[in-house]
Amino acid sequence: MVADRTRLRNDVLIASTLVVAGVAIAVASLHAINAAPPQEMAQATQPPQTTPPAESKPGGERPTTPAPEPARPDAETQKAGAKPALPPAPAEKIAPPIEKK
Repeated sequence: MVADRTRLRNDVLIASTLVVAGVAIAVASLHAINAAPPQEMAQATQPPQTTPPAESKPGGERPTTPAPEPARPDAETQKAGAKPALPPAPAEKIAPPIEKK
């Protein structure tokens, strides 16, 4: 019986110590939050300053040959149209048509 009371007192002492420590940490945290200086608001950056365009120089900086023309297919190829990318499916993989009811 005396051992039970001693164990109970030790458990209550440990529990109360933990509760007091938790309250102390909470109070210290709230004090630190209130003591911190207010945070400054972030401002947007200034838009980049535009520079004047470079002066154009007369002369041979650009190529003098005409630009290449886009490729054009033959007339027969245009009439044939696009070829299918895959061959037709085998007959066993084609489902029968859906019948309307």
